[in-house]
Amino acid sequence: MIGFLAVSVGFSKAQCNADSFTTTCIPKLAEGFNFLKGYKIDGQNGGKAKVEYSYVFTKGTQYMINICSGKAGDIVINLFDSKRNRVASSKIGDQYATAIAFPCKSTSIYYISYTFSDGSGYCGGSALGFKR
Repeated sequence: MIGFLAVSVGFSKAQCNADSFTTTCIPKLAEGFNFLKGYKIDGQNGGKAKVEYSYVFTKGTQYMINICSGKAGDIVINLFDSKRNRVASSKIGDQYATAIAFPCKSTSIYYISYTFSDGSGYCGGSALGFKR
């Protein structure tokens, strides 16, 4: 009887520990902001061009969304209103901010979109906070 040995060669992709980044982001909200929700940003090692979440913002409330990732500029936040008009971004010209603040003037659903800027940092976390 002739036997054979099958050899499997696999390539492992780096795992995204978005939970860790999200936990790191919560205490980095600016003073006076209360934590609302944490978001995992896992671009599946380049498999996703963006990660998006929605949240209902309330008129008269100021919101802050921050990003924690490998390096500044890896991930860009874009905030869109219910009609998909961009109302805020963490990229201003060639500069990248690690947070955006948004004073809500209309109660509605908003879309928080995270995109990957340089093709390498496909993992991060974010925290959403508010103050009145």
